[in-house]
Amino acid sequence: MVEDLTRETEFLDYRSDTVREFIEAALPGGGTGLSDVDKAVALYYAVRDGIHYEVYGSRMAREEFTASAIIKRRRGFCVHKAIVYAAVVRAIGVPSKIVYGDVRNHLASERLRELVGGDVFCFHSLTNVYLGERWVKATPVFNKLLCKLYKIAPLDFDGGADSLYHPYDENGRRHMEFLRMRGEFSDFPYETVVAGIRAAHPKLFRTDDELAEGSLTGEAS
Repeated sequence: MVEDLTRETEFLDYRSDTVREFIEAALPGGGTGLSDVDKAVALYYAVRDGIHYEVYGSRMAREEFTASAIIKRRRGFCVHKAIVYAAVVRAIGVPSKIVYGDVRNHLASERLRELVGGDVFCFHSLTNVYLGERWVKATPVFNKLLCKLYKIAPLDFDGGADSLYHPYDENGRRHMEFLRMRGEFSDFPYETVVAGIRAAHPKLFRTDDELAEGSLTGEAS
């Protein structure tokens, strides 16, 4: 049932003070007078640009993947940001699911390619939201600053059309393509995703529960 996809969960902890404060900052006054689409769009940009995209240095312990913990850090990669967006739209009554798939990223830095083991990234994450009586895919992942550095047009979202990675960058070079979809989930499947990333990209892990140190911003420069 669609209604089941508005509930709070272990990871989509939208009743926490931290998540509520994040929503209030994006929707002053609770978004009075705005439609669900308008609210979902405003929250999309709050997640996209208010949480810095960073793969390096992420801790992979279970408690690090609640929406509240991610918002407190104000950084994370696609898995983290999809969790936050799924949580904040549920808080306003919009059903959401978390989506996973494998993608080929043609513009990854040389160091990231080495750590990942090529240009295929497993368990890339985005969010499916139910707006206007249909499911729409939203990807509030790469923030505007990082897009500028990597010469990628930032992904916009209007609440009516799917927002997925553009296949080409602003210079016409291929950027990202989806290779397979792994499924949609009502909550973050912690064991499946973390074990899957570890199995696919073992060099990316500095310790059992922490990713390699670095900076995507620095590597872009």
